[in-house]
Amino acid sequence: MKFNIYHKSSTCRARTGSISTPHGVFKTPAFMPVGTLASVKAVSPEELVDAGAEIILANTYHLYLRPGHKIIEKLGGLHRFMNWPNPVLTDSGGFQVFSLSRLCTVTEQGVTFQSHIDGSKHFIGPEQAMEIQRALGADIIMAFDECAPYPADRKYISNSVKLTCKWAQRCMDCDRRAGQALFGIVQGGMYMDIREMSAKETVRMGFDGYAIGGLSVGEDSKTRNIIVKGTVRFLPEKKPVYLMGVGTPEDLVESVISGVDMFDCVLPTRNARNGTLFTTTGKIIIKNAHYVDDERPVDENCGCYTCRNYSRAYLRHLFMSRELLAYRLNTIHNLYYYENLMAKIRESIRNDCMDSFIQRFYEARNNNKQS
Repeated sequence: MKFNIYHKSSTCRARTGSISTPHGVFKTPAFMPVGTLASVKAVSPEELVDAGAEIILANTYHLYLRPGHKIIEKLGGLHRFMNWPNPVLTDSGGFQVFSLSRLCTVTEQGVTFQSHIDGSKHFIGPEQAMEIQRALGADIIMAFDECAPYPADRKYISNSVKLTCKWAQRCMDCDRRAGQALFGIVQGGMYMDIREMSAKETVRMGFDGYAIGGLSVGEDSKTRNIIVKGTVRFLPEKKPVYLMGVGTPEDLVESVISGVDMFDCVLPTRNARNGTLFTTTGKIIIKNAHYVDDERPVDENCGCYTCRNYSRAYLRHLFMSRELLAYRLNTIHNLYYYENLMAKIRESIRNDCMDSFIQRFYEARNNNKQS
């Protein structure tokens, strides 16, 4: 993996760049659609490309449980399995082990847990997480970490970070595929001094990139922004920074300002299936009655397939009728919105006009609220 930085904002830490992987190059700041089970729900790989996606995320925990990493490896690896020839990042499965398992027991060796699917018993530690991701063949893989609950006291978070650091070193010691990049994960809850300790220890190990984990778990946006900004300060400037599981369009803008290069979140796809659509002026709830005869596209400033061809009235009809096409069209629009937002951010950084971009971004939302 190679990370190139091309432009830096003169007024904040925002920057543009590119990351080269064995399956191609993607531009940063980048948003990665979430393809948990080797599929971004409701859309095809071709539609992802049309939306502007250059890299997607898949999930180690889910693919380990079904169909199994060995089956995917036998069938040629994740890229071939899902017909996605471009870069893929896999998370380590740590978050799902702790959040989805019916029961789990944590030791220094790893985590014993019960499958959320059938209750069967499994064990994943750092070595197993690396073995699974090696078999999947992702371009960027993540170190195994403990995802602490929120809220949690200082003692718990401190011990959790120490365990995550031990696991990170064990992940570093594992074999990887040629060209596979490994990112370390910084944890520390809402305690900035523990975050600093985690960041410095993780950086000492010399990963290819660094992720900020343990956020978007219930904390308010102000606290999240403080933690992100504070953590980035302790990460090397020449390595990519990945904010895991975050977030809203506002989260993306604020985090780019702080120096984040990569994002993933289920919001655009999950909200699409729930009938919430993102626009340049904020969100709209397509089931609302006042869209019943609205001939306008979802967003008149949007160039996606959905907005070029369908009205709000039609999308409302599909959603209220529970037609499957509603989920596809809504998802195409939301993903295009997110990818287009990142493209506009990159353009603003290149032109060194982030301040005016941020002003326009928030003015559009505030004007919509007032109207």
